[in-house]
Amino acid sequence: MSRFIQLHLLTTYPPSNPNRDDLGRPKSARFGNAERMRISSQSLKRALRTSEAFKQRLAGKTGERTQRLGRVILEHLLSRGMEEDKARETARTIADIFGKLKKAKNNDDSPPVDLEQLAFISPDERRKALEMADKALAGEKLPDLKEMKKQVFRKADGAADIAMFGRMLADDPDYNREAAVQVAHAITTNRVTIENDYYTAVDDLKEPAEDAGAGFIGELGFGSGVFYIYACVNRDLLVENLAGDTELADTAIAALVEALATASPDGKKNSFAHGGRAEYILAERGDQQPRTLAGAFLAPVGGENLMHDSIARLEKFRSDMDTAYGDCADDCKRMQVGESGSLADIIAFCAGAAGGAE
Repeated sequence: MSRFIQLHLLTTYPPSNPNRDDLGRPKSARFGNAERMRISSQSLKRALRTSEAFKQRLAGKTGERTQRLGRVILEHLLSRGMEEDKARETARTIADIFGKLKKAKNNDDSPPVDLEQLAFISPDERRKALEMADKALAGEKLPDLKEMKKQVFRKADGAADIAMFGRMLADDPDYNREAAVQVAHAITTNRVTIENDYYTAVDDLKEPAEDAGAGFIGELGFGSGVFYIYACVNRDLLVENLAGDTELADTAIAALVEALATASPDGKKNSFAHGGRAEYILAERGDQQPRTLAGAFLAPVGGENLMHDSIARLEKFRSDMDTAYGDCADDCKRMQVGESGSLADIIAFCAGAAGGAE
């Protein structure tokens, strides 16, 4: 099985604002001296992790990114009859395994059980934390923090999303997980000018005799275009992060491919209904050093058919790279809506169940 799986997708977004900046406008980037719409890597990865593809294919095999595990432990102890002050102290002691605890805002407040930062916690780690809570409930003395961390943390386990996207524990680098999947910021292949949607809301209970003005006036930025999305999977590292479970690794890859093709960030989705699906996917596998094909769009695409022209640009740039460097992948599989291939073909090719060279 090849070490690297590279995925290149082209997806149309209609007028929308899927990923906002600090001013509420669509995120953007200058690329090739032209303004493009951008979807951040972080936004894409959250869309993948929360997608239906991940929920269905990886049920019970994904972690939780949360500050609130202490609340789960506290409620667990209270529901089993532990006195509240003792339950809160125990919950704080166990939650401290995963990061720095918040401080009470006022001296009279109960000590918080939430963490200062989000922690990426695997199902196995969550289960072990609750097992420690049960031991405390039974009257056992909990070990010191260092020993508890040894009992809870593993360098590899069955959390597919942590194995794919990694995690950092600032206080415990020995238990960091290097990401097996790289996801680039998505950018439009075309130049984009962000436009403004001036909108109003009318009070339904306003009487006809009153003024005709709106109850609320607002402004919202939006743009549109064909996005180039690139991701790379280090399958060897993924298997290592999953403690050698090759079957789960292939299931995780299948979920990733499906989610990349079908999921999108939720930003202003109710206002723009921008949910779409990739119209073109190129999947590659091999042991060669991965490379993005974003350079195909250094000069913005500007023809009448942005998707058709973007595909042609990407294919030519890939061919030019192969000519210059030799084959950058051992084999590949394509899907183009209305032409050939299917998502099922791409998934099978990437997950190792089928697929061959073209």
